[in-house]
Amino acid sequence: MTSTLSQPNLDIRRSGDRFKSNAGWLDSKHSFSFSNHYDPKNTHHGLLLVNNDDIVTPGMGFDTHPHQDMEIVTWVLRGSLVHQDSMGHSGVIYPGLAQRMSAGTGILHSEKNDSWRLGDVAGAHSDKHSDPVHFIQMWVVPDEAGITPGYEQLEIDAELLAGGLVPVASGMDAYADHSAIRIKNKYAAMHVARLQPGQPVTLPDAPFLHVFVADGQAAMEGVGVLEQGDAVRVSGGGGQQLSSDTGAEVIVWEMHATVSQG
Repeated sequence: MTSTLSQPNLDIRRSGDRFKSNAGWLDSKHSFSFSNHYDPKNTHHGLLLVNNDDIVTPGMGFDTHPHQDMEIVTWVLRGSLVHQDSMGHSGVIYPGLAQRMSAGTGILHSEKNDSWRLGDVAGAHSDKHSDPVHFIQMWVVPDEAGITPGYEQLEIDAELLAGGLVPVASGMDAYADHSAIRIKNKYAAMHVARLQPGQPVTLPDAPFLHVFVADGQAAMEGVGVLEQGDAVRVSGGGGQQLSSDTGAEVIVWEMHATVSQG
């Protein structure tokens, strides 16, 4: 692992400054260059290339489309999302359930608002809900190209309720014994914290961190107050404290390498 600097750089990115796409059925905000939005100075941080904050209306979603050589992690905040792909995998993703898709040599998949199934999960009986689904989708590069496509999902709600910074998706040996889904990059790990008043968490020490407030309001040592949708790109070392007076859900990417510029 790369040694960290004594004075890390804290690059604050506010929610309102993100790229925006709105297709009527889709309200999407992009932390990095994505689709028609391109800024050569904003293509990635560490190994993270995509951090999309998406809201999809009921009965709508992304039709079947291809991906290749990318590790894609989807984290639902509200509602439910149904996934289907060309390898025969399918599943409903809801809050507290982590999902990873390895695109590898190539895969086709679709993602649709499946909110009417949320009633089944919660034990309710209703023919149809009219709830949007709100989720964060993140892409990191794999260690190597051309791997066999794969899919994994795992319920980790109990671990999140226990508090602390919980490893959700990781390729790092340091988290091999934790109940995280595996991604094909040994230098990256995604954590989630459901911050409660009076229960701060400490960020991991790494050359690159991406701290994203997915819900609520949080405070970060050395930065101050972060609103929903705000992010901090840390370069050169972690160890800062995160806290919240009102409750928040924060996604933290810990990365010990960066995308090759060659």
